Amino acid sequence: MGERILVVGGGIAGLWTALALARSGRELTVLERDPPPPETSADEAFENWERKGVGHLRHSHAFLARLHILIRDNYPDLMEELREAGCRELKFADGLPISLQDTYEPVPADRDMTILTSRRTTLEFIMRRYAARQQGIRFETGALVRDVLTDKDENGALRVTGLTVEQHGETTDWTADIVVDAAGKNSQIIEWLNKAGAGIAEETERAGILYFTRHYRLHDPKNEPARTKVPGAGDLGFIKYGLFPADNGCFSITLAVPEIEMEMRRTIVRPENFDAICAMLPGIATWTSTVASKPVSRVFGMGELISRWRHMTKDGEPRVLNFFPIGDSVIRTNPLYGRGCSFAGVAAEALRETLDRSEDSRERARFYHARLAKDLRQHYDDMVKQDLAAIKRAKNALNPDYKPGVKARLFKSFAEDALLPAVRGDVDLMRSFMRSFHMVDPPNTWARDPRNISKVLVTWARGRKRNADLYPPKLGPGRDEMFASLGISAEADRQRAKSA
Repeated sequence: MGERILVVGGGIAGLWTALALARSGRELTVLERDPPPPETSADEAFENWERKGVGHLRHSHAFLARLHILIRDNYPDLMEELREAGCRELKFADGLPISLQDTYEPVPADRDMTILTSRRTTLEFIMRRYAARQQGIRFETGALVRDVLTDKDENGALRVTGLTVEQHGETTDWTADIVVDAAGKNSQIIEWLNKAGAGIAEETERAGILYFTRHYRLHDPKNEPARTKVPGAGDLGFIKYGLFPADNGCFSITLAVPEIEMEMRRTIVRPENFDAICAMLPGIATWTSTVASKPVSRVFGMGELISRWRHMTKDGEPRVLNFFPIGDSVIRTNPLYGRGCSFAGVAAEALRETLDRSEDSRERARFYHARLAKDLRQHYDDMVKQDLAAIKRAKNALNPDYKPGVKARLFKSFAEDALLPAVRGDVDLMRSFMRSFHMVDPPNTWARDPRNISKVLVTWARGRKRNADLYPPKLGPGRDEMFASLGISAEADRQRAKSA
């Protein structure tokens, strides 16, 4: 328990790591490049907290059920503080289609299907304040990591021994028994390790999408717009949208656009265009109307999204010892499903278990990375597969000469005419489907139950006319109609895609 532990980064991944390791009685230091949060309120944190190390700080966030369970079961006092700060718990019943609410009967397992949602700044503000009070956790702010210190063990394996840190204008070598890299996607530590001969390989895929977020505040937080049959999240092909209720009367809207939609990308960053698009989407228009709310931020963009899995072992043997990357430093995915924070929380618990079970550096590395692969790899592969399919669909949609083959038509029909109406028409199927979505179960666990597949196939066989009540209403205008309303060319990207 007397090991010197340095955690690089005080964002979500670093906070989960600090809490998990302190829970088992360890002492550690969190090196954070940015200043500490303000001391007054969640609103001040949103307005004034500078977090240059977290580029997506003011994009929409939600903690999936897997992470809510972790907080509920291990940090009940933190959960209470989050509630008191205005963070919201959206239960399984809250997300059911209106058509299922009258017949819904809760089961005990539904308590494991709760989402925690708020502004990201509020989550970090409360978590950071909570972590700073815990015994064994010390924060060093304004600490810039400039290099990683290494040597070789008796068998010639590369071993991390500390970090070179710049703080208050002075550069110092900080020695450590364990270094945890929670600095996120822009961390340079693995690059430095590779220069030292680590040989860490990685696989990457483009997510093929860009995100644009704007925040709003309700005029009357106690009088939210009523839910309708049109969902608060949807996919029109050329644009995806999502409504994220947050804390203290706030909410955000995220609009996501395929990379290939260049004209929309240029247009959507202007606040008046962002609001005009929201007004055309029935699922969110009542929220962003001037009658219900007012904007409280500019439009934040996020691009260059890449899924990445770094292989820290080769043939089961670690490439570097006493070094544990966590969160986006080791695994990144498209943020579409909000899995990044959950990945970090799962990895933090795996690291705690790793350090508790063994003191051998090789055994620790083997166990930790095996746990990440077991718990997270299926979710990573599932997201990459969906991204590649979405990129292909977006390109085909802009190609006037594209004609889908039999396989493509069959897949589209299964998704739209079998799976979607079946899930919307059966609470048990919805429950099983959402458990996978929220990482409570592995991906597509629901599909391995013959009863679920039977329900989907029976729904498909009934046909669109008999399933009419199971389809959501129209989610929004078509591409040409929306582009015309915005005064932009719907043809330019088609010509670009055709010539690509």
